[in-house]
Amino acid sequence: MSAARSYDAVVVGSGPNGLAAAITLARAGRSVCVLEAQPEPGGGARSANLTLPGFTHDLFSAVHPLALESAFFQSLPLEQYGLEWIHSPAEVAHPLDGGGAALLRRSVDETAAGLGRDARAYRRRIGALLSDWPYFKSEFLRPVRFPRHPLRLAKFGVPALLPARLLAKLAFQDEAARALFAGIAAHSSLPLDAPGTAAFGLVLLLAGHNVGWPMPRGGAGAISQALLLYLQSLGGELVTGTPVESVAQLPAARAVLFDVGPGQLARIAAAELGSSFTARLLRFRRAAGVFKLDWALRGPIPWTHPHIAQAATVHLGGTVDELAASERAPARNETSERPFVLLVQPSLFDATRAPAGNHTAWAYCHVPNGSTVDMTARIEAQVERFAPGFRERVLARHVLAPADLERRNANLTGGDISGGAVDLPQLFLRPTSRLFRTSRPGLFICSSSTPPGSGVHGLCGYYAANEALATVLK
Repeated sequence: MSAARSYDAVVVGSGPNGLAAAITLARAGRSVCVLEAQPEPGGGARSANLTLPGFTHDLFSAVHPLALESAFFQSLPLEQYGLEWIHSPAEVAHPLDGGGAALLRRSVDETAAGLGRDARAYRRRIGALLSDWPYFKSEFLRPVRFPRHPLRLAKFGVPALLPARLLAKLAFQDEAARALFAGIAAHSSLPLDAPGTAAFGLVLLLAGHNVGWPMPRGGAGAISQALLLYLQSLGGELVTGTPVESVAQLPAARAVLFDVGPGQLARIAAAELGSSFTARLLRFRRAAGVFKLDWALRGPIPWTHPHIAQAATVHLGGTVDELAASERAPARNETSERPFVLLVQPSLFDATRAPAGNHTAWAYCHVPNGSTVDMTARIEAQVERFAPGFRERVLARHVLAPADLERRNANLTGGDISGGAVDLPQLFLRPTSRLFRTSRPGLFICSSSTPPGSGVHGLCGYYAANEALATVLK
């Protein structure tokens, strides 16, 4: 990047949304440069050696159902640039005390078969929604607008508006199905008694049946690498190690798209945006934080239930009521003694992640935003609960507390991996009613704090770039 060169657009931040924005602009024939504060690109989709030599860990995201549901990502030739998806035999496993377990599989029938007397209800309810999933998905994974078929959408929207805990108890009789659904809904980082949390469970559950919960071979960084290589093939540029502190330091450009959080944008562009709009950005509420652990292991996790080893993603937390209590704690500025733990065991299905005979695992729990409480012992106790002998297999561990996550990626304010709270008031009008636009023509926001929100799908960047193309880059 030459200091004297001008561009059609500059993108600040090289996460999946920033790279998606840059690719969208480059495909439209616009010149674009991406600036990244960190030494390496990728934002929330990066991999690194965190524990011991030869062990590859995902710093943030690890499993990506929405990547395969993203029409934008699926329009890109990323396989030509080294991206390969891996599917585990089961998408999600949820062990229960006493040795039982519920598993989400691609097949609705196979999933239902493991749910005892809830099998028929699962087939009926989920099968009916899955038949309309292409339409529901098109409405959910986009900026807010009046639905094309409101009555059809109500089939999904009415149950989706319920609290996840309530829907789980209304829909199912036994703990296995209830806990399976509640664990998936808990990806929302919201209390499971909050209205609208059922939507997260339904979206991720249906995505699991439609495309699965896949991982990229070699780690999440493979997604960013493929996006970057494709961008460069289109003539786009990337400059790393370049923190942006003000708009004044940017190269001349007709449009600037910020893959940053609202608070960062308020700080960087306060002079351009004005006090009123800056105040609106600063009112955008953050989600709960996460406390994350990575392990190098001398063998696979010794699960009590053998089928848990069939799933890359494992949800640990017992019953729906126990999960609800855990997810309620961060909203009360408390930490749970028995936290709900989201765990990924990638090396069971991807031999590139660890030396032969060894394994990696990744896990986190929700905590109050900015929490300084060390959750290591509590997380490991939850793993040990369902896999006695786990601790004996730990060769090394690496801790990422909320402050550590924010240092490695400034978008993860206080450990918030959701781009801001995704409760009903902030689900669609993100981060303001202007969505991707700001108070200053030519300045846009394209991070996961815009619709459709968090997840590695690139759609926030895609929609923001199209807004720029329709306005200042015609």
